Amino acid sequence: MPASATTSRQAPVAALRFGRLAAMGTVAALILFAGVWGSWATAHNVMLTKGRETGTIKVTRCAEDTCSGPFTPGSTGARARASAEIAHTVAVRKGQTYTVVVKPGTDEVVRSGPAGVLYSWVPLGGALLLASVVVAGGLRLTRVAWVLAGSGVALLTAAFLAL
Repeated sequence: MPASATTSRQAPVAALRFGRLAAMGTVAALILFAGVWGSWATAHNVMLTKGRETGTIKVTRCAEDTCSGPFTPGSTGARARASAEIAHTVAVRKGQTYTVVVKPGTDEVVRSGPAGVLYSWVPLGGALLLASVVVAGGLRLTRVAWVLAGSGVALLTAAFLAL
């Protein structure tokens, strides 16, 4: 069989392989980008606190989606508020006091400190786990997939233990 016949048969296989790698690489990158995007909405308030109002909130009331209570300022320039809102999650309980950062221009607060930082990056932890499946199955890069999965599990476990 001539060499040109073998090469012409391998070209479609190579093109399909490249297409699979490009498609799965794009999907994995989009999943990771979505995880960072979802986390950054809260993380930038918690991590970049310079110039932001910080303090504590004592939770006095909880509804389905939010809890509220008085905000006590802890930084220069912060003003006391009779009522500030924090998202009602399993980590927020009535009667507890939490260190928080006020989202600029609102009366909404998010947790600060190590627990707040880890909790804000939870969407990225889920994205890392999901992307590891795509990387292992679609790209056939098992070592990279294990690193992604391990990072996601570590992030989620640390957030769970911190809260």
